[in-house]
Amino acid sequence: MKKLYIILLLASVLGCKEQIEEQQQNIIIQAMTNGEWTVTSFLKAGTNVTTDFSPYKFKFNNDYTVNAITINNGMVEKGTWNADASAKTITSNFPNASTPLSLLNGTWNITNNSWTWVEATKITGSETHTLRLDKQ
Repeated sequence: MKKLYIILLLASVLGCKEQIEEQQQNIIIQAMTNGEWTVTSFLKAGTNVTTDFSPYKFKFNNDYTVNAITINNGMVEKGTWNADASAKTITSNFPNASTPLSLLNGTWNITNNSWTWVEATKITGSETHTLRLDKQ
């Protein structure tokens, strides 16, 4: 009987943990897909290249695609994104993009965030990239 109780307790705890992780993931998806985002700061190895991103706004979608929309002509560069709430990371990939969008490719470590902004860092080779996205 004691073994059965322990098994039921473990199953309950694991089930709760999975539900919590699923809820955290749903919250991230809701936050990311509600509205459009702009890059308000981008440092590449300490060099400010934020203005390279000024032509773009970003729309994250529930199907884990992301559109980089050129503000002046509406052209769209398609990419993918994913988030891991427990690891505090977000991954993006614009497979056919050139600079500056290609700088967004990879896994970013979220260092700070709210419902309307995200700050993250990524190491590429020997360079540290620092990013801030703000919701419009």
